[in-house]
Amino acid sequence: MRKSILLYLFVFTALLAVFFYVNGTKLVASRDKEIQVLQKELEEQQSLPSISSEEDASEDSFSLVDNEEALSYLENRGFDPAEINDKVEAALIGGNSVDTDNELIPFEGMAGPFRINKVKLLNHKWAIASFTDGSFWGDLLVSFEIDDDGKIEVFSEKALLYPKN
Repeated sequence: MRKSILLYLFVFTALLAVFFYVNGTKLVASRDKEIQVLQKELEEQQSLPSISSEEDASEDSFSLVDNEEALSYLENRGFDPAEINDKVEAALIGGNSVDTDNELIPFEGMAGPFRINKVKLLNHKWAIASFTDGSFWGDLLVSFEIDDDGKIEVFSEKALLYPKN
């Protein structure tokens, strides 16, 4: 009887070992497939940043800092581009007040006065600005003139008010 119990125990242990071996090899094979799929996705994702960095570079071409023609125009007139950038920003944001709309924005604020909160110079003549009243948002295209003394005169060209969702 003792021999038969040991025989059954040995057979059970052998079957259990075979089960664990087969299950383990299937698990390893499925993990290997998953790793290959993830490596392929990683290679695809690594190829994407080069495309987006090219897009970022093309977006930067609409900036005073990266526009060689605009920079040379300003430098030929004796102006520092960084100083012009600061002066235009000050002229646009300086029109903000606590209780009235910025005079460059052709809309009346509905939830409060419209104020310019962000400015980007596109070149030596144009800038784009973002404005809000706290609930509504919009964009503003402005042109500006620089006189020989370096004084800035700003003109509102076009404005866009986004609908509230």
